[in-house]
Amino acid sequence: MARVRLNSGNAQEEDLPKAKINRESIQKISELLRYLKPYRWRFFIGMVFLFLSSITGLAFPALLGTMIDAAQGKQKYNFMPSSIHLIGLISFGVLLIQSLVSFFRIRLFVEVAEKSLADIRRDTYFRLITLPMHFFSQRRVGELNSRISADLSQIQDTITTTLAELIRQVIVLIGGISFLFIVSSKLTLLNIAILPLLVIVAVFFGRYMRQLSRQAQDKLAESNTVVEETLQGISNVKAFVNEAYEANRYDKSLREVVQIALRGANFRGGFASFIIFAIFGAIVGVIWYGSVLVFQGELTVGSLTTYILYSVFVGAAMGSFPELYANVQKAVGASERVLEILKEKNEPISIKVENNKIKQTINGSLKFNEVVFAYPSRKEITVLNSVSFTAKAGEKVAIVGPSGAGKSTIAGLILRFYTPQSGHILFDNKTADQYSLTDIRNQVAIVPQDVLLFGGSIIENIAYGRLNATKDEIIVAAKRANAHQFIVDFPEGYETMVGERGIKLSGGQRQRIAIARALLKNPSILILDEATSSLDSESERLVQEALEELMKGRTSIIIAHRLSTIREADKIVVLEKGVVIETGTHQELMQNKEGLYRYLSQLQTSPK
Repeated sequence: MARVRLNSGNAQEEDLPKAKINRESIQKISELLRYLKPYRWRFFIGMVFLFLSSITGLAFPALLGTMIDAAQGKQKYNFMPSSIHLIGLISFGVLLIQSLVSFFRIRLFVEVAEKSLADIRRDTYFRLITLPMHFFSQRRVGELNSRISADLSQIQDTITTTLAELIRQVIVLIGGISFLFIVSSKLTLLNIAILPLLVIVAVFFGRYMRQLSRQAQDKLAESNTVVEETLQGISNVKAFVNEAYEANRYDKSLREVVQIALRGANFRGGFASFIIFAIFGAIVGVIWYGSVLVFQGELTVGSLTTYILYSVFVGAAMGSFPELYANVQKAVGASERVLEILKEKNEPISIKVENNKIKQTINGSLKFNEVVFAYPSRKEITVLNSVSFTAKAGEKVAIVGPSGAGKSTIAGLILRFYTPQSGHILFDNKTADQYSLTDIRNQVAIVPQDVLLFGGSIIENIAYGRLNATKDEIIVAAKRANAHQFIVDFPEGYETMVGERGIKLSGGQRQRIAIARALLKNPSILILDEATSSLDSESERLVQEALEELMKGRTSIIIAHRLSTIREADKIVVLEKGVVIETGTHQELMQNKEGLYRYLSQLQTSPK
């Protein structure tokens, strides 16, 4: 799993697990390559330019060596001109061609990558937000966010840069080695003799340094968790005056990172020293042996220069492979995690807004018939056990009971966030599966206890109830929700930004915005999930008035802890441990001396 860090300038450096590259992983990543299909011709032309760029780059060592030989009057190749000036002009011509094809190569690869990645991001995001609720109950938001950001950015870097660079370096490597043999087979065999030693040492050091790197990343992730938890609970940290404690906890975690990093530095330093000695030793050896061949007349000075330049090309290509391979590994791992989301079964919601219009109208009748439900993540715990009740169109039905009785679960089932294991939920005497998910959710509205507002303006948040509403309709809804007055009191009125999660508004103000949003939606069935339980008396009065306006003429399911707010309900359903134990009006239930409702009511009304 990717480790989630705080958003920062180094967000793209997130530690992405690497996947093994095998047939199975290649098959998986090939599923994402279908996003390249609409842009395949641009991609193909980009590959042609990439090939031309690599080939023209390989021409320079030969041209420079030929120029040196021409200066000494020892032109080796008959097909090359003997004039130094003509060779120079040809070199500049090749350079110009390489510059042009490199521009088009980069331009085309970036265009293909950006457009295909935009398509992948769109589909991944849409698939993510249309997944069922139980998917989110088993995932952290930070983890899902990293799928959209870090994982897709890794894939993007691979398509735009790594893939092209990998292909280019393969061409340079194959072409360079071929030219090395052409120029001097003796020098090439000398180079090849050194290669196995370099590979063995590189593999040994690389494996150990990867382990240390992973340990350092793990410890750094732990330290970032300290920061994340501290900032999320900053009010508690300050309230308990634990700033010094948290700073010491963070410092201790960082020191462990430093220790691991220093161990890694020792090995990296040793490896770097060996590589420097080996590489430069090989260069010295090549020049030494090459000079002997020049002295013996087996090689010209220009050919030795050409050989050295091709050696540099080949060495640079070989040196780039470990990093390129590591990036490909990361991209394969990122692709697998993105594909996990794309393969999840999502809810049948259309990607086009116009397709979400109501096709089957619900008048408001609601019935639970022997409903049994357990959350998918906790299948062993039955939350609702054979729950049955009926709400006629326009009725106010209250659901009450102790915490954990299953009240909010009923709200989730009405909205079809979940599907019961057995039993049926009926709308207008038709089972829920006879309606599209869009039709049910378009005609059911919920006002929760903890209202979530988006970080835009007030008018945008109200309009979320009906996206095509006019400003006049929004203002009417706000007036009916007792929200218009406090909105216009703000300097920017309806354009006031509410802040992240509506933090700039009070609890009562957020509730009234939510009520206005629900009024604008004009649902057939309304769910009030403890909508006034956390408000002060004045805010509760204003919100209660708005709720009365909202409940007019529509079926209302009222979930409440505060029983005084539901005495006028047409029906009260009492839940305990997921079972309906009482049903009736307030007066009927108060007559049952042994009933739970009467007991809870007396607890709330008795003097403290």
